[in-house]
Amino acid sequence: MNEAAIIPQSEIEVWKLPSRGIVGMACLILAEAAIFIIFVVAYLFYVGKSLSGPTPQDVLSLPIFTSICLLSSSITVHLAVNALHKGARSLCSLWLAATVLLGGIFLAGTGMEWYHLIYHDGLTIRTNLFGTTFYSLVGLHATHVIIGLFMLSLALFFSLRGQLGGSKHTERLEVISLYWHFVDAVWIVVFLVVYVFGR
Repeated sequence: MNEAAIIPQSEIEVWKLPSRGIVGMACLILAEAAIFIIFVVAYLFYVGKSLSGPTPQDVLSLPIFTSICLLSSSITVHLAVNALHKGARSLCSLWLAATVLLGGIFLAGTGMEWYHLIYHDGLTIRTNLFGTTFYSLVGLHATHVIIGLFMLSLALFFSLRGQLGGSKHTERLEVISLYWHFVDAVWIVVFLVVYVFGR
């Protein structure tokens, strides 16, 4: 007798393929992580080798408030995904709005820092090796923040219109949240390398 006929149907495990979106985002994150590693290594290699000023000690201050805002946004995006899982669309919209706001504050803080560095301290991408590696690394991260904010803003727009719901949209929001968690995790590395160890 066939063994499959003996096993009750309720005990047969159905193998489910992993989400294509999550697998795709995981692959993208691995590729992006490799790029960030190259930029971090370049920054560490050239730090202190500039022949002229300003140096990191002269111009950089710790962006504590904006860092707290960005890292807190990982919590709010997680809460947005959880709310959507539970079907609480209004709560999802609220947490998405908080995430976009916190990310926007971080981006505005980065813009203000760059304005001060360029127009008050005279540090541009062409000033010295520090300027080149600083703007390349922090600018690469800021670009990823902009992309993440764009995706989160789209999700917020659809959520406010009542068009975000169901397992398909929940999975898509999970994919976006993975990207945002990656952006936040990268900032921890950038913060430590540039603003703590690099000074």
